[in-house]
This record gives sequence, C-alpha cells and structure tokens, in this order.
Amino acid sequence: METKEFKVYKKSIYRVVKDPFVRVALKRAVNSFRKNRDSAISEYDYVLEESKKLQKTKDYVLEHLDEFVKKTMERVEKNHGHAYYAKTVDDALRIIKNIVGSGKTVVKGKSITSEELDLNKHLEEWGNTVYETDLGEFIVQKLGSRPMHILAPAINVPREKVAELFSELAGKKLPQDPAELTRFAREFLRDKFVNADVGITGANVITADTGTVFLIENEGNIRFSTSAPPVHIVLVGIEKILPTLKDGMRMVEVVSRYAGYKAMAYVSMISGPSKTGDIEKVVVYGAHGPKEFHVIFLDNGRSEAAKDPVIRKALQCLRCGACMYECPVYPITTGYWGYKYMGGIGIPWTAYIAGGFEKAAPMAFTCTLCGRCVKYCPMEIDTPEIVQHIREILKEKGFIPDYIKNMAEAVLKEGVPY
Repeated sequence: METKEFKVYKKSIYRVVKDPFVRVALKRAVNSFRKNRDSAISEYDYVLEESKKLQKTKDYVLEHLDEFVKKTMERVEKNHGHAYYAKTVDDALRIIKNIVGSGKTVVKGKSITSEELDLNKHLEEWGNTVYETDLGEFIVQKLGSRPMHILAPAINVPREKVAELFSELAGKKLPQDPAELTRFAREFLRDKFVNADVGITGANVITADTGTVFLIENEGNIRFSTSAPPVHIVLVGIEKILPTLKDGMRMVEVVSRYAGYKAMAYVSMISGPSKTGDIEKVVVYGAHGPKEFHVIFLDNGRSEAAKDPVIRKALQCLRCGACMYECPVYPITTGYWGYKYMGGIGIPWTAYIAGGFEKAAPMAFTCTLCGRCVKYCPMEIDTPEIVQHIREILKEKGFIPDYIKNMAEAVLKEGVPY
C-alpha cells in the first residue's frame, strides 16, 4: 500500500541524498565520531564488561516494568517531588499544561522524548516562549526543522549554514568558525536561563531506590536549565528506570564511552527540589535551585512494546547514537530516514511509540539488515531481527509498500528485483 505519506517520505530521502551540504556535514561528523568512540573504548576497555552487566539489569527492569514504575514514583514523592504517570501523549500534555500554564518563559534541555509530544509547538500555542538551549537543538529550532540524530540534533547542518543562520540573528556577519558560532549562542542564551520561569529536561536515567534523575551533557546548558528557574519538569520514558544509584553510575560510563567521550563534562544527579537545613537544621525546600520538582513518567506505547520479547530489546537503547554513525544508510539520509526517531533503531520506536506502523513501514524497508549497528551497540540490540519482525507485522496489517510487493514478485518470476 503506497500511501501519500510514503510518497512524501521517498521524496525527502531522494532530496537529501542529492544535497551536497548534508554529505559534507555527515562525512565530517562520522569520521570524528568513529575516531573518538574507538579511542574512548580502547582507553577504558572495562566498559565492555560493564555494558553486559547493564544489559542484564535493563532486561530485568523491562520484565517487571509496572513494579519499577510504581516504586520510582513513590520515591520521587518521598523526596518532596511530584510524580505523574502519563499513559498517552495527551496525558503528558495535560499534566505539563497544568504545571506551566501560559505567559511563561521556558528553557529546555535536549530531550528526544519531548519530540514525541511536539512539546515546543504546544507550549507556544499555550502562550509561552520556548528556548532550546542545547546548541544543536537551538540551531534546529531556529531553522524551523527537527532533530536529525539522537545525540547530535543538527548533525546534518554544516558550519557554513550555521554561520548564515546566526548572522541573521546577530544582525552582523559571523565567521564560519565553530568556536565563534558557539560563543554567539552562549551570549544569546545566557540571560534566558536567569529569566526563565520553567526548565524542562529529559533524563538519561532515573533510579528506583533514590528517585535520582541522571542528566549527562557537555555544554552546561542542562545544568543551567535545572537550577536557575524556580520550576523543573522532567519528562522521562518509563524504560529509563534503573534499580539503583550504582546502576545509574554504570550507565553513565557505558553511554559516555560509546558516545565517543572519555569523560562527560557534566553529570547532574537530581533527587528533588533544592533544600537547606542550615537554620537550626530545619529543612526548607526552595533554596537557590528550583522550588518545584515535577517528574512525568511517559508510557506512550512503551509498556505495550515491552510485552513483545523481540521488540522489548529496543527499549534498552541508551541513546548513544553509535549505531547511526556505523549504518551505511544513515550517513546519506540523516534523520530524514525517520519520523521522531530515526535510523534502524528508530523503526521499532516509530512503530510502537512515536508514529505508528504506517509511518514505520517505509522506514522498515529502507534498512539493509546489514548488522553493523549490532556490532557497535553497547546493549547489543539486534536491530535487523527487530526490523524483520516488524516487517512481518506490517504484512499482517497490510502496510507493505507497493514497490516492495512489485520487487518481490519480480524476484519470484524473473530472479531479479527490477
């Protein structure tokens, strides 16, 4: 079934394949990432064993997801935070709207989970001003585009295009120098943190025993977003839960090394609103940091995906992005091979969490099933196996694109696909 949506997808893929600027940006990024990743894992080779331990832990959590969601939410409440369970996107938006209201200035840390909600669009429709503060997300926001990589949202944008964009914002010509362009973004966003009413972030992990949110970054923008505004909202997928603080520490090491970093510049651990006990040891909440700490646990298809033993493995994804840099398809298509989630690993996430099977159909038949992603995944997620499983489901649902049917018939009849 070749839908209008599939035709749009195909045109987007063909257009980006012919874009020389995208090819230049991706070539630079892929070469840099592979060098950095190999160096980090070589220097800290024990991370290979740590990743296997983390796999087992995440397996256990996903098999007992309801139990861990309940336990973690209770701990957040005991820490004087506010915990919410959002079964659907609409539930999450309703909760956020009740907290934020309108007429607010909102600063956001990078969160692919918030893309499931089209959160920026809704915040603005409610009458708020929203600033993405991660450099890549800031570039994407100002371009009116969307993230093209889980870890590096503006990976498809070359420095020449960034210089052009920032020159318009600055009202003067800026050089095509990453250091100068970063400096401009720093100056532009600095007062936004201080004057913001609400900070919204995702979470790399939240631990069930302590209710601690882990946030990993290099830029420092997330730390500003979580400490300067009086209200901090965390949007976390329920698959991000780990049992203990120690497990959270292990995740930090694993995801950092596979993302190509020997050490992340910042690791924030947040377990509730700011507090002090310096006056007669009486605990008062709301010191220098946020007075309010809200954690929204988003399901949005995750619990359903966890029921399928093949699909469940996709929920182990750490968002390190290594698979995309090794994929033969992604470097020539970028995030246009995707919807909210991109690349091979984005196929199950699109089918179950962010789009549905109809949107996932063209993605599933773009994958070559080569398996390079498995080799470089810290969780050893067998994406080809998952994609094949999804193709079978797509067949049952009647979402096989016409060109795939035609190629299959040609192979059976003529021995060749064309």
